[in-house]
Amino acid sequence: MTKSPDAFRTISEASDELGVPQHVLRFWETKFTFIKPMKRAGGRRLYRPADIAVLQGVRSLLHEDGMTIRGVQKLYREQGLARIVGQEGRPAVGAVPAAPGGSGSVPTGASGPVVDVARLKAALATVEAAKRRLDAALGT
Repeated sequence: MTKSPDAFRTISEASDELGVPQHVLRFWETKFTFIKPMKRAGGRRLYRPADIAVLQGVRSLLHEDGMTIRGVQKLYREQGLARIVGQEGRPAVGAVPAAPGGSGSVPTGASGPVVDVARLKAALATVEAAKRRLDAALGT
């Protein structure tokens, strides 16, 4: 019998669903202040559906996108929990951040973020040209 998507999960159920050992979930609680499962008497953890979504986002950022723990902490501080939980707007490894006023989202495909290499190369060329102009203006 499978649980409803809205049902709370024990740490072993959350671990199985996420494909991450239980001790890793406990460790993440110490590193990420935004991971706060409910705790019953005796310290038994119960993960709400929202907690599972947060854990999935963290797992994806760490294991699939290759971010560090500090990188995820910084992402949370700068852009909030919605960026960690949401699949849209997840930064791809090595992706150029969106320009101010842009959508700020990275299109996602079945296997994760879709990286537009031509767009990234064009952005890099623009930044390099701006740096050359700045260096020339500063006389360096």
